Amino acid sequence: MSVELNHTIVHARNNRESAEFLANILGLEVGTEWGPFIPVATSNGVTLDFATVPAESITMQHYAFLVSEEEFDAAFGQIQQAEITFYADPYRKQPGEINHNDGGRGLYFMDPAGHGMEIITRPYGGHEATRPAR
Repeated sequence: MSVELNHTIVHARNNRESAEFLANILGLEVGTEWGPFIPVATSNGVTLDFATVPAESITMQHYAFLVSEEEFDAAFGQIQQAEITFYADPYRKQPGEINHNDGGRGLYFMDPAGHGMEIITRPYGGHEATRPAR
């Protein structure tokens, strides 16, 4: 059996707000609430389960999403329309810019809970993504 990441829990101040924020940016669906979780599933089968926790217990995490060129354009459009500050670098020293690392495009932005989100069109190392057939 091969090992695959199935889901992860993402702490949020408001699980619905954070789930809808990410789903809107990435063009994904918000799933049905299950217990304390609001799920957002990605195309490779990984689900981000957003859970409301006290704000002081949230530790910033980083989530990177590999997207197609078309998906990047759509997400970038959503980011611009919502006037979300974005950066070319994870240190947030290049606001309003995208990067072209590894021959692709990428950018960073923050979600409502303070997590660092990243969208990239090429995986690190510059090689083409190998996506499982679905």
